[in-house]
Amino acid sequence: MGNLYVFDHPLIQHKLSYIRDKNTGTKEFRELVDEVAMLMAYEITRNMPLEEIEVETPVTKCKSKVISGKKVGLVPILRAGIGMVDGVLKLIPAAKVGHVGLYRDPDTLQPIEYYLKLPSDVTEREFIVIDPMLATGGSAVAALTALKKRGARHIKLMCLVSAPQGIEKVQEEHPDVDIYVAAVDEGLNDHGYIVPGLGDAGDRLFGTK
Repeated sequence: MGNLYVFDHPLIQHKLSYIRDKNTGTKEFRELVDEVAMLMAYEITRNMPLEEIEVETPVTKCKSKVISGKKVGLVPILRAGIGMVDGVLKLIPAAKVGHVGLYRDPDTLQPIEYYLKLPSDVTEREFIVIDPMLATGGSAVAALTALKKRGARHIKLMCLVSAPQGIEKVQEEHPDVDIYVAAVDEGLNDHGYIVPGLGDAGDRLFGTK
């Protein structure tokens, strides 16, 4: 079973409070999401493997450590996931970015894939699928399935806020995927929105209704 990691770092929790606030405007909301994504990326990369190299300081030569060439791919779920990508790239600038687009079928309510573009070396990368919201889990499961069909073997899921239902669904369908969130909320309302949540992340990021 994939592990669930809930980030309780004070800076993440502080900024998340303002992300939740309905009075936070688009510009500030976007900046806060970017900052929290960067802080979450710092935590997610904690166990990246290191290798030793020799460097020459202004004083002498010494042994030092660098990340051991692990290739990372970021895959935001369109459209809201885009709002978290830049924050992660600030810490992992060499990461390549793919995209997955999903919409919900109005009759079956099942997510339908309409767009997918990934780096060519899928099997060699560790992917982080990014979406601010993990509500019912339908979109996350569909995105993870789409990546695995294309050959991805190492995938993590990164979300701002989550509902227990979404976490459970991802763990059932993709037990090998670790889930990283800033908060686990109470649950879902009748419209499938996370409660208390933060509203529609895409609308709040891009100023749409």
